[in-house]
This record gives sequence, C-alpha cells and structure tokens, in this order.
Amino acid sequence: MQKPNTKATNQNPKTEFKNRVYFYTLDSLKFLSSIPENRINRVILNQLLRSLTSIGANIIEAKASSSKRDFRNKIYICKKEANEAKYWLRILAKHPPELKEKIRIFWQEAHEFHLIFQKITNTLDKK
Repeated sequence: MQKPNTKATNQNPKTEFKNRVYFYTLDSLKFLSSIPENRINRVILNQLLRSLTSIGANIIEAKASSSKRDFRNKIYICKKEANEAKYWLRILAKHPPELKEKIRIFWQEAHEFHLIFQKITNTLDKK
C-alpha cells in the first residue's frame, strides 16, 4: 500500500495542506470501512473516525476563526485529534494484526500532522 492519497498540486501551501488532510481523511474512511466490524472493532473504529474527521473540521473552523486566540485553539484541537488518532491506530494495529502495515502508513501521516500542528501552535505562542 502506498502513502494515503494527498493529491499534492501547485497550490499555495495552506491550500495544499488542507487538501492533504482532506484526502487523508477520505482515504482513511475508505480503508476503515473495509475492516470487518465486530464488537471490539466497532468501538475502536468509532473513536478513530471521530478523531480523524475532527482534524479537517477544525482546520475549517480555524480558517473561519474570529480571533488569533480562537485560531490557535482550533489548531491545538487539530493537534490533539491527530495525537488521538495515532493512539487508536496503534490499538487497531493489534486487532486485527494482519492490517498492521496499512495502519502504520496512516499512523505516520497522523504523526506528521501532529508535528505540523505542534509547530504552528509553538509559533503562535511565541507571538
């Protein structure tokens, strides 16, 4: 499996990043919908879906924020949701284990998002 579809283009970096998150979310949803559902997976998948979809939703909210403080808070939520997604992906990689490699790719992208959001919040905190 290749890295999730990020559809990089010659857009400005902010638009390109929003698209990267958007396509990551779509790729994640497609992948997660292919996982057989059982009592355990249902709980994990539900939590994972919430955290993954929240990242993009909070980026949109940040863009429409009413103040710098509101913007920073939305980006901080994105960081927390990316971190939570990493946690649920680690759990999911253990159950079922045959999906471990595919899940690792999604985990790596969530980790990169977490680092990007951390950098943004650190920069905003210095201002």
